[in-house]
Amino acid sequence: MMTDLRYPLQGNTVPFWAVPVIGIVLPCAIFGGIYFKKKNFYDLHHGILGILYSVLITAVITDAIKDGVGRPRPDFFWRCFPDGKDLYDNVTTGVLCHGEKSVIKEGHKSFPSGHASWSFAGLGFLTWYLTGKIAVFDRKGHIAKLCIIVLPLLTAALVAVSRVDDYWHHWQDVFAGAIIGLTVASFCYLQFFPYPFDADGLWPYAYNTLQLAEAGIAANSFSVRPTEEMVEEGQGEGGIALRDAVRPMEETVEEGQGQGRIALRDALRCEED
Repeated sequence: MMTDLRYPLQGNTVPFWAVPVIGIVLPCAIFGGIYFKKKNFYDLHHGILGILYSVLITAVITDAIKDGVGRPRPDFFWRCFPDGKDLYDNVTTGVLCHGEKSVIKEGHKSFPSGHASWSFAGLGFLTWYLTGKIAVFDRKGHIAKLCIIVLPLLTAALVAVSRVDDYWHHWQDVFAGAIIGLTVASFCYLQFFPYPFDADGLWPYAYNTLQLAEAGIAANSFSVRPTEEMVEEGQGEGGIALRDAVRPMEETVEEGQGQGRIALRDALRCEED
């Protein structure tokens, strides 16, 4: 096993501080640009909220798996034996590391890749967001739209590949991190926004519901119960309407009864004559 972990120990092509910038700050800047153009606060709010949920949930899942699995990194040999002299226990054949404890501990966090999961969580959410905004699935065959939504995924893929190139992760670690990030990003986006191919997939659910309410359409009325005030008001209006409807009927009956008495009286007079 140690033979496969002798890759050289080197720095990061993409530093740790750059991952939040790429996965969070960059998408939020795009959300802000769309807000200044469209002036839709609901879209800005749900975009930022969704991407924060996506990245934070992904970070918790990734770190939990890292601590649970503890897979050594490809450069673990040089973390464990900085001088290149490997030592093993003669009884248990276990590794006797003599490197720095913090470096050795970090060397046991290979699976899954945090860079990959964070990048795909943030930029995957951005891909969903842009897909809805530019109406990629409008059945008009605009290839340029596909190129736009591929750019965030390509950026995330380059970040992930750099981890293998730096010998900080195995390819399985990067692949698993990408799957985790994309999965969480998809769930978080669909929690706040409709599918991009829907007719109203441009804006979040909250804004669409507001538009329906302002247009006088009762969205999901089957699950909305009227308040007591609404019921009492409706009953009052119903009582007034019923009263107004009954009054003409009563007047008609009284008029008919009066005409009937007059006709009966005239008929009796004719018989007497």
